[in-house]
Amino acid sequence: MAIEVRIVMAILLSHVCLVETFDFLGKSLDLQFSYTDGAVHHIGRRSADPVVYIMVVEVNASETIAISEIRSLVNSVVLPFQVDSDVEITAFNLSTVCSLNETQYQCKCEGLFVWPNDTCYLYEACDVITDGSCTCINALPTDGQFCQEQLSQFTYEYETEIDASLSDLFLVDYLRNLVTNTSLPFPLNNNINITDIDMTTVCGLNGTEYECQCEQDHVWPSDTCRAYQVCDGIVGGTCGCIQALPSEGPLCLKDINECKDAVSVCGPYSDCINFIGSHMCSCWSGFNTSNKDSPVSRNNSCQDINECLFSSPVCGPNSICTNQLGSYNCSCLDGFTATNSLLLISNNNTCRDMNECQFSPSVCGPNAYCTNEIGSYNCSCLDGFTASHPSLPISNNNTCTGSLISTVPPPSPSSSSSSSSKPTTTSAPTVIGMSLTINQIFDIGLTDPTSKTYKDLSGKIESTINACYSDKLIGYIIGSASILRFRPGSVIADYTISATSSSLDFGAANAQVSESLRAQGIIVAENYAFAQSDQTYFTKDELYPLQKVDLNCKRTDSAKRPIAWTLDNNDLTGNTKYLLSNDNSTLTMKNASESDSGRYSCIIQRNTIPYIQWQKIIIKQRPSIIVGDRIRTFSCSASSFQLKCSVDAGYNIEWLVGTEEHISGFDSITLNYAPQKGNCTEETFTCRLKDLPQLQYFSYSYSSVTVKRIKGAYDCQNEELGVGNTNDVRTGVCGTGMKGTITYKCQSRDWKPEDDNCVLEVIDNLKNKLESLTVEGIPGFMANLSFATSENNIIITQSPATIKVIVEILFKIADLSQTAVITQTVMGNFLKTVDIIVSGNVRDTWSKLNNGNNTEDTSIKLLSAIENISDHLTDEFDILEKSIQLNRTTITNSFILTSALPNSTTEIVIPQVPQATIITIIIFTSLDNVLPSEGTNDSKKSDVRINGDVVVVKVNETLNNISFTFDITDQSLRKPQCVFWNFSLNTWDSTGCEVKQNSTGNITCECNHTTSFSILMSPFSLDHIALAYITYIGVAISMASLIICLIIEATVWKSVRRNDTSYMRHVSIVNIAVSLLIANICFIIGAAVTDKEQPTKEAHCSAPVFFMHFFYLAVFFWMLLSALLLFYRTVMVLSQMSRAKMMVIAFTVGYGASLLIAVITVASTAGQQKYTSKQACWLNWNESNALLAFVIPALTIVAINLVVLVVVLYKMLRRGVGATTQPDERHALVVIARCVAILTPIFGLTWGFGIGTMVSQELGIHVVFALLNSLQGFFILVFGTLLDRKVCESLPGKRLLQKLSSQTKSTSTRTSSASEMAFLQRRRQRQVYHVSEANHSSASSDSFSGSYTVLNT
Repeated sequence: MAIEVRIVMAILLSHVCLVETFDFLGKSLDLQFSYTDGAVHHIGRRSADPVVYIMVVEVNASETIAISEIRSLVNSVVLPFQVDSDVEITAFNLSTVCSLNETQYQCKCEGLFVWPNDTCYLYEACDVITDGSCTCINALPTDGQFCQEQLSQFTYEYETEIDASLSDLFLVDYLRNLVTNTSLPFPLNNNINITDIDMTTVCGLNGTEYECQCEQDHVWPSDTCRAYQVCDGIVGGTCGCIQALPSEGPLCLKDINECKDAVSVCGPYSDCINFIGSHMCSCWSGFNTSNKDSPVSRNNSCQDINECLFSSPVCGPNSICTNQLGSYNCSCLDGFTATNSLLLISNNNTCRDMNECQFSPSVCGPNAYCTNEIGSYNCSCLDGFTASHPSLPISNNNTCTGSLISTVPPPSPSSSSSSSSKPTTTSAPTVIGMSLTINQIFDIGLTDPTSKTYKDLSGKIESTINACYSDKLIGYIIGSASILRFRPGSVIADYTISATSSSLDFGAANAQVSESLRAQGIIVAENYAFAQSDQTYFTKDELYPLQKVDLNCKRTDSAKRPIAWTLDNNDLTGNTKYLLSNDNSTLTMKNASESDSGRYSCIIQRNTIPYIQWQKIIIKQRPSIIVGDRIRTFSCSASSFQLKCSVDAGYNIEWLVGTEEHISGFDSITLNYAPQKGNCTEETFTCRLKDLPQLQYFSYSYSSVTVKRIKGAYDCQNEELGVGNTNDVRTGVCGTGMKGTITYKCQSRDWKPEDDNCVLEVIDNLKNKLESLTVEGIPGFMANLSFATSENNIIITQSPATIKVIVEILFKIADLSQTAVITQTVMGNFLKTVDIIVSGNVRDTWSKLNNGNNTEDTSIKLLSAIENISDHLTDEFDILEKSIQLNRTTITNSFILTSALPNSTTEIVIPQVPQATIITIIIFTSLDNVLPSEGTNDSKKSDVRINGDVVVVKVNETLNNISFTFDITDQSLRKPQCVFWNFSLNTWDSTGCEVKQNSTGNITCECNHTTSFSILMSPFSLDHIALAYITYIGVAISMASLIICLIIEATVWKSVRRNDTSYMRHVSIVNIAVSLLIANICFIIGAAVTDKEQPTKEAHCSAPVFFMHFFYLAVFFWMLLSALLLFYRTVMVLSQMSRAKMMVIAFTVGYGASLLIAVITVASTAGQQKYTSKQACWLNWNESNALLAFVIPALTIVAINLVVLVVVLYKMLRRGVGATTQPDERHALVVIARCVAILTPIFGLTWGFGIGTMVSQELGIHVVFALLNSLQGFFILVFGTLLDRKVCESLPGKRLLQKLSSQTKSTSTRTSSASEMAFLQRRRQRQVYHVSEANHSSASSDSFSGSYTVLNT
């Protein structure tokens, strides 16, 4: 019987096969040794350490007794067994014994050895298979296998592919959900577990051919994509869909996420973005690869860029550049400071020399002269003084001491012997900081000491102060006046003087300075024009929103003088946002916000001039921490997930899990988190500001994300966005270099970008600085914005969100410039920025902004910003950009300008101007990419297109005519219209513009814009020549009629006030006429202002608008009183009220109610600059709806008066029954027609057409409204005065007027008499009133006199 014994041995450092013969009790054994050298069999390897080998020894024995002897021998060997000096045996085991069992071999395992699972099944186990192994097989393995050492558990991995044929796509979804929802690992039996199950490929007929699509995170290999036609696209050599059913080869393979270990793939300082079948590496900002021609990888990793070595210095002259990892830092050399301290130092904001000699207190100390030098200064003692320590430089720590003694020469012999010589002492000069406030608009050029504007104004002020102070100020050192700076509000000049005393009487000197400057055209403020002023530190802390901030004002003397606080020259007394200490020396901001940034001044009153300490306080921009969705859902089976966090520039952030910090960094960080396997609990992650513990309780300092890990099937899955089903929406954080969020939507089993709100980081940083920007910071800010847009123009023009932010910045700059004068440099940077965002391939980008659900109208904001800032330019200059041309010049008569832009021949012609004026013209050749083209008020067609350049014209004078000649960019378009942009309607408007010439290649347009009376009631500002003519002619007729009316009333006054009713009626007529006359005068004034400037300025319109509002309301309230008087006398015939009482009520209602409404309106809107409209001098509608303060009272009174008219008609018809009337008046319609014709103008019912103007822009409604109401004064003259019988009888030459009203008088008299008798008769019969007939007669006469008079009006 042959027995096979396999012995496992370990032999060290020897590659020699040993063959030996052992003597087992005289039995012959043939020993065969074999070993295999390879990595699998090497236990370990060190440089000079032993190599481990496994050797298999097979022993063939013919007798079974040898087995026991071998077993005993193996067990008796002492290990390790030293064979020689180089080899030792460390393990010696008997593993397998094979013997013939009747007709077949059986191989049994020894000790702890077992047969593996595959062998057990292949050769049929002769015992039970347990835990994937057995100890006996019914065969002698032909491949030389032997029993293996038993481990704790054998694990074998198998991969099986299953093809399933399905007849319905519903079953595909069902199978997909079944696969996704299966909880893993899934046990099939005690020995087999399914650890992973995946759907890889779905194939189906698409028309006549098969289409095989890969499931999520799977791709076709590159060979398959090349062999068949793809139906999506090849990315990274792989594809997701092929138009074929592969007959052989692999199906879709699972994508490998190379970015799981981004550093090992892309190297340090880089971002890795995984794609299906590929990935992409990109360097962080401030890093680049050494080999720029090769892609970023581990072998071509990102290295820090040393910006300080650039050939063009990034920091500019007189500065130090310090390189930092991924960035750099600029600082000025000693003796230099940034041109604009609010902005970072750069080659656009360079370091300039700091004049240390202007510091207060002096850097040299008392009794010393200071001489400024470039980058330094020099101190020297006054004559007679020496440094305290001669070996050290003179400074405020080493001051000049001693006395300046001048001795009188000894007397001559002829002098009196009693005379003596006395020493005199000269006191040390003191540097005093001062400020001067000038009433003029701040010119941006005053921020640049090298500009002509700065030099001219500073030169005039310095010479004037020096001359006046030398003459009037005792103790002033001649020539010491020096301008430090100019700052806005209006213009404040900070200057210093030197004097021999700190206690000076400035009264007379400053008065002379004011008069002298006034003679030079420089108007000094009336109140507190001069002040002693020092820049100080109320606080040195960095300030953040919502903090409590204390500002402490230092008293300079022991006197407890009153203290006042201002913010940007606005008094803070009574402002509930601030608290003041008992002595006002400490100002407390209870909850600071960004809007609280500004110049805080502590003003201490003195006898001569106030003493002001000031500091510019900056409340830092509230950080915006972006983490995406606050609740995130991931699959339980996911091994890891990502959480991104981004914050505004200037802050460090950190991710916390619980209270444990996991990762921190600057600006943007990503947390790669691997939860414990099988842990499906909910966890909270917090991204917060780092190293700012004082802000930890403010909600803006952190943002949390709740992560839920659940089981289930989902259509989309991503390691950052989590899981979701079709049409679900998720919000993610933008990538490196961008700020904001991206909205994704689950479509086609993938998260696809839906809305990109990512803003370029450098632009977002500028936007954050905008909150604290002041007028003097505009030049530096615009230089940085222009530079940033130029350097990143390609990215910007493809990013709608970035363009939107840039437009918001430009709009804010234009708004801020309303209190300043803009220089050519600032306007150049402004237009350069505009040129980048409107030129080139930007049409699609702007289409997204204009067509989206965007109520902010980005394109209109841009045009508005351009128009607003062009209102505040100074000097004459030209600017020419790629697609923009600006020309600002003075014209005296006619003017012609032809475009100098490429491919443009646009021509602007102004035939004549009334006087010399400055005109600003801006031509755009690419605004057709920006502005929406559809929808003029004449044509709402969707196929309207802008077919030429866009021109902005700004002029201070009224132009009756201006013509434009435009190129036609698209010759295929027809029906040209000349239009202007109407900001009230936010659309193109052709009103006032018409095509005058249409020749080949160009179109000539002429425009003329005027003011319409219809603006009084309408929120729409319609510019139409018909409305203009109707308005001005009607108002002129009305004003003349009202003057005639007042003259007539004055003439007949004594005759028409015999009874109370007649008296009150004529009082109402007079007050209506006076109020309407004054209101029309104010209307003419407002129209003149509107014609002179567009948009109108609130400062110029406020007074006319207030009085117009007040007197038009007074007209309505007096009309209401007229109606109520008629109602009172018609309904309550026998009731009596004294004349005095009626007068008090009338004037209280007529003027008191009107004044109350007008004052409340101006008080609630004027402070917000929203009182008047920008299109005309009238109440604002678009921003504050102040127009309702006129419309609501007016229409309410019209409604009441209409009710009174109906009641009066009803009463008149009842009284007219059975009365003796003229035949032509018996019909009720005649009575109604006469009453309506007479009472309508008196009651103001024509203003009811204002409802139509409120809701419609139709020209017809506005024409009717303007016609009826501009002529209201004429109607009042005719119906209220001329057709009144008693008025006519009282006038000199009454017969002439009686002819006009003879028939009316006779018919009315008879009607009145018959009605009176019938009325009295009915009253007596009913016995309602028990009064004497005399009283009846009196009462009825009074009542019918009122009714009669009204019917004749």
